[in-house]
Amino acid sequence: MAATDVIGSRLRLVYYVGDNPETGNPMFEYKNFNQVKTDATSEQLFNVATAVAELQDLPLFTIERHDTTEIYEED
Repeated sequence: MAATDVIGSRLRLVYYVGDNPETGNPMFEYKNFNQVKTDATSEQLFNVATAVAELQDLPLFTIERHDTTEIYEED
């Protein structure tokens, strides 16, 4: 049977820059924070992200968490 372990986590803040004048599509900037504790809760990450966003000039569009998971065969 297969099992998984979260071996890494990254927090990504997405900021809205504006609309592309040629296409009208939204444009975004990204700030990545690597080596986030894998056991950090969603609430903890949300609190950190909103605190960091308050220090930025651009409006925060969304907060993303990207986990890296190892899949292995369980003995």
